[in-house]
Amino acid sequence: MTYQGVLTKMKTEFSDPVQYYLIFETDFINMNQLLGKTINIQFVKYQCLNCSLNKPIYRQGFCKSCFFEIPQAADWIIRPELSTAHLDQEDRDLEYEKHVQLQPHIVYLANSSNVKVGVTRKSQVPTRWIDQGAHEAIEIVEVPNRYLAGITEIALKDYVADKTNWRTMLKNEIADEDLVIWRDKLKQYIPDEAKDYYLASNSETNIHFPVLHYPTKPKSLNLGKTPNYTGKLAGIKGQYLIFEDDTVFNVRSNEGLVVTISI
Repeated sequence: MTYQGVLTKMKTEFSDPVQYYLIFETDFINMNQLLGKTINIQFVKYQCLNCSLNKPIYRQGFCKSCFFEIPQAADWIIRPELSTAHLDQEDRDLEYEKHVQLQPHIVYLANSSNVKVGVTRKSQVPTRWIDQGAHEAIEIVEVPNRYLAGITEIALKDYVADKTNWRTMLKNEIADEDLVIWRDKLKQYIPDEAKDYYLASNSETNIHFPVLHYPTKPKSLNLGKTPNYTGKLAGIKGQYLIFEDDTVFNVRSNEGLVVTISI
């Protein structure tokens, strides 16, 4: 059976274990059903997620010109503390920025390779945690806009990590942590503007991933260098496909690539 389409990050369903779906324009694949099966991935061309042209992908699934023009790739996406819609100030497209920035946001702790702090829209819980490969997570504050979440994250980064080690996450070399204790310990560092939004009584969320075999020495598949790869699917964690030979493929970092997948 063969599928072809442009890669976008896998859709997920929070269940035990997480269900993963690769969505193409006219079809989809339940990736969990492919565990233990041999898959061929072949690079076909590029297709920018904004302009749809066959131009090399620069970042986030966009070609270089789109990346530096469209609001979906503005700096405040990665650095929420740069959000200005709450001040009625435009960066690239004020209507879009108000739509995204002026809605409830969560500052959270997630344990994927270590305990880290992060920001996401409330509507993206627990999807954001699943995408990061976190096996446990907890909310710290729920604020009404992205700016407040951003300055809270900046304040907490002095006391807890803000990055995930993808190799450690994929090898599953992770110790369980009591995130309630971490949350309470970090409360004192929340900025004054966000203190009233502290969440004092929630519990941590636990996430289980569909993995038959974790890699011992994960090596990343680069379709630019290896445009045709065949391997047996051994697991899915975060946005990574894990293969039996320790090859791992980050679907999200390959957004905008058109591929053929044969099973």
